[in-house]
Amino acid sequence: MNTKVRLQLSVMMFLQYFIWGSWFVTLGTFLTNTLKFDGAQVGLAYSTTNLAAMIAPLFVGMIADRFFSSEKVLATLHLMGAVFLYLASTQKTWGLFFGAIMAHTLCYMPTMALTNSIAFGQMKDAGKEFPGIRVLGTIGWIAAGILIGKLHQEASSVPMLVGAAASVALALFSFALPHTPPKSKGQRVTFGDVIGLPALRLFKDLSFSMFALGSFLVCIPLAFYYNFTNLYLTEVNISEPAYKMTFGQMSEIFFMLVMPFFFSRLGVKKMLLVGIAAWAARYFLFAYGNGGALAWMLIMGVVLHGICYDFFFVTGQIYVDRQASPEIRGAAQGLVAFLTYGAGMYVGSLISGIVLKKYTAIPPAVGHEWQTIWIIPAIGAVAILLLFAAAFHEKKTSGAVSRG
Repeated sequence: MNTKVRLQLSVMMFLQYFIWGSWFVTLGTFLTNTLKFDGAQVGLAYSTTNLAAMIAPLFVGMIADRFFSSEKVLATLHLMGAVFLYLASTQKTWGLFFGAIMAHTLCYMPTMALTNSIAFGQMKDAGKEFPGIRVLGTIGWIAAGILIGKLHQEASSVPMLVGAAASVALALFSFALPHTPPKSKGQRVTFGDVIGLPALRLFKDLSFSMFALGSFLVCIPLAFYYNFTNLYLTEVNISEPAYKMTFGQMSEIFFMLVMPFFFSRLGVKKMLLVGIAAWAARYFLFAYGNGGALAWMLIMGVVLHGICYDFFFVTGQIYVDRQASPEIRGAAQGLVAFLTYGAGMYVGSLISGIVLKKYTAIPPAVGHEWQTIWIIPAIGAVAILLLFAAAFHEKKTSGAVSRG
């Protein structure tokens, strides 16, 4: 890959995740403190990304991969997404806001697969070249958090306006990206292929079934972190909470680099268990920390994000790759993504919203009963940890089940 193409792909990844990171982290704070929406409505607002994640593979697999070049679809979706995100920033009523943010996420979520497709299309050795490009996405998310934090605009519509502007920038930049023709043009692609049905044969193996179930379940408490941490840090008076939350992405980069060291010594099961345990530890830290003398506990909970994400989700991707035979690996990864970022996070967003609403202080008091709110996902993570430890058994052989 030449330097020009590497730079183009790096800018693409930076902007792709800058857009999401600019508004997603602070949305709960804006909706709760400024628009006065209740917890259930905030949970529904966050669930739009999960619904869109379940629909996105259908769009990419059935339409984008068959009829249009990826860079043109990317430009169109980001331009439309910018319009809907801007409209969302101007809404004051629940119904209109929900419609606008749903429309935006339906435009945005397919672009995650499209940017990967464009990047892979320019690579000779994706295993060596892709990580160095993809890490710019994490850096983009960090940059967005730092910008919003330094602007002190967590409770305003400014984060969405920043995201809309970045979306326009990426839409325009997309026309300068390398041409990536539709990869499935002229091929017969079925609905079942797109949603990963060929990978269902993997469920013949009990351990893979337990891995899939555990992945779905762990995303339910996971939603509490993504949806309400910024609101929590704001209410307990942690300064520049959006900036502080980028410490989680910084740790993600670090633990990604040291993963090979731990992976070779711990293996799949222990890595997954450490990841789940980190989720439980994070929520207990949030439950018993505060914005004063114990603020270090809250920061530590954020920093644990690197272990939470890398040790469970990245290890899980490696496990799926080992278990699936080559002809169904893509379907298997898509199926697990559907169960986690789609279905699991969707259920988690709904449940977390209900919990937040239930433990909102009764007026004239303000705020939330945060200790109770965080104890609930902490106990959930511990239960999943015990279930996973007892029922999941790592097999040393790979790919055998998928050939049945």
